[in-house]
Amino acid sequence: MTDIATAFDLLHLLINAQNGAFGNNGVCTTDEIVEHLSIQPAQVLQCVDELRDMGYQISASHDTGYRLVDTDFTLMPHTILSHLNTRVIGKKIKYFPTIPSTSWYARELAEQDNGSLHGTMIIAREQTGGMGRLGRMWSSPKGGIWATLILETSLPVDKMFILTLVGSIAIAKTLRKKYQIGGLIKWPNDVMIADKKVAGLLLEANTQGKKHPYCLLGFGIDVNVPIEKIDPQVRDRATSISDELGYTVDLAKLLAACLKTFETRFDQIEEGEYDSVLREWKAMSATLGRKVQVNTLLSSFEGEAIDINKDGTLLVRRDNGTVEHVIAGDVFPI
Repeated sequence: MTDIATAFDLLHLLINAQNGAFGNNGVCTTDEIVEHLSIQPAQVLQCVDELRDMGYQISASHDTGYRLVDTDFTLMPHTILSHLNTRVIGKKIKYFPTIPSTSWYARELAEQDNGSLHGTMIIAREQTGGMGRLGRMWSSPKGGIWATLILETSLPVDKMFILTLVGSIAIAKTLRKKYQIGGLIKWPNDVMIADKKVAGLLLEANTQGKKHPYCLLGFGIDVNVPIEKIDPQVRDRATSISDELGYTVDLAKLLAACLKTFETRFDQIEEGEYDSVLREWKAMSATLGRKVQVNTLLSSFEGEAIDINKDGTLLVRRDNGTVEHVIAGDVFPI
């Protein structure tokens, strides 16, 4: 496989060709690539394969040359990487203009068990079959960030849920720091602006057949999604970042900031520093200290959300003083 830097050099040639640099209707010939990059013709094919594997759509003709087919670079790998300041998280990217679900693809990739996928991100401009908790559909139109991270972790199984907390912190923290929006976290997996949902996360863990268990952390953020594009069933309880700010947000910069914060907190929990992460989550919680309605698969009840455990379990004190440990369910403020 060719050097990734050379592949991106070729990409920039193709972008320049789209902008008329070679005067050939957006096409860059093999000879032009060889001349500009000082590489062999065989390396041109390797570079094209590398770019295609990342998700770039490149047409090829033996007679004419190579052309970029999709020129919306908003969330393509080179755009994200130009802003990314992480060690591992998000450094490997697979992009799709449209895909049923980034999590489905990530699961197939992770099950290949080649041991080199930690931090890999699957991202799409839009999803046609995005899923949330309990199998619910998640509307994923253009203008949002729809992605899944493949994470290899040393966390014990009973603590893996903390990855959802870390992801929530990363998004809420970025909203606060970068845009001065009061991002809040609603247990178990939603990020809110005031009382409206702006992002959600979904964790899937697989501990079988791996030296180190892997997790898939899917997340969706309504960034530049017009309100009318949000699912009508949840529209009155949802918002987008651009709607709150009144202007269009740079998707790649927002994503890069979220990934940097996520990696910092991920490293902390890998070192066993759960307490500081839990404190940060609690400080941004929209759930703790409030009267809530809890709906689980087995029961429904009311009480005050008083705390979370290190495994992510929500503690709810009923009116009779009994403390319930909520592992999974829907929690609504009342």
